[in-house]
Amino acid sequence: MAHAGWKGYISFGLVSVPIRLFSAARSAHIHFHEIHRTCGTRVHQQLYCPHDERVVPRDEIAMGYEIEKDKYVLVDPAELKNLQPRSSKAMDILQFVKLSDVDPIYFETSYFCVPEEAGRRAYALLLDTMEGLSVAAIAKVTMYQRERTVIIRPYEKGLTLHTIYYPNEIHTAAGYGEDNVKDVKKQEIALAEQFAKALIKPFRPEQFHDEYQQRVEQLIESKEKGGTAPKPAEGRRLAPVINLMEALKKSIAQGKTNEPTAARKPKKLKKTA
Repeated sequence: MAHAGWKGYISFGLVSVPIRLFSAARSAHIHFHEIHRTCGTRVHQQLYCPHDERVVPRDEIAMGYEIEKDKYVLVDPAELKNLQPRSSKAMDILQFVKLSDVDPIYFETSYFCVPEEAGRRAYALLLDTMEGLSVAAIAKVTMYQRERTVIIRPYEKGLTLHTIYYPNEIHTAAGYGEDNVKDVKKQEIALAEQFAKALIKPFRPEQFHDEYQQRVEQLIESKEKGGTAPKPAEGRRLAPVINLMEALKKSIAQGKTNEPTAARKPKKLKKTA
């Protein structure tokens, strides 16, 4: 079983629920190392100071915050460590909310909340209460030397926890959300809805897979056996649509459903340190 990332209590009024947190999801991708092409040796990166023209050891490194061009306020890592909050063993539920009120853009990392043996009844009480009311809980907790706001919600007969971004961590993009087009025709909307309805299906995550990673695996397998690289994947050539009505009619006529293909079982490639 995976190591617990945090151990402590969920505090619900005077009810304390002892739990452990386990990472619920982790991105999977193939790792490459940088290799010296001429001899096949793995290269190492060094910290180099262009002013002193020498490699700098780790114990001479400080953290610098740039206040203006090439001017920094130096902060020692030990000074930052002294400012970190003490490790917390309790997360206090501050309020309950309807999960639909929380936009997914705030979600960051997911964890499974697993109850300790002594807290199973209290855990079941909290889970049943939240399921009955169809709510999620907002709590505060210190994890990895940082105070986090988290959302706890029922999921498949248990409680999951999600760390969330703070509002100042949500970025903006120039031009996003601007409604400049006012002349979309009702016929265009009707055709778009007709095509979209044909694509509405239950969400089945097992149908989706990383095709690029599969091609990378095929490349590695082929080169390991002395073969050649697979042919590049052919992509669709897209261009801005000039006639929306014509494009929508063709889409409906072709009956494109974008049905996901069965996932190829990935080969377990040898892991390197």
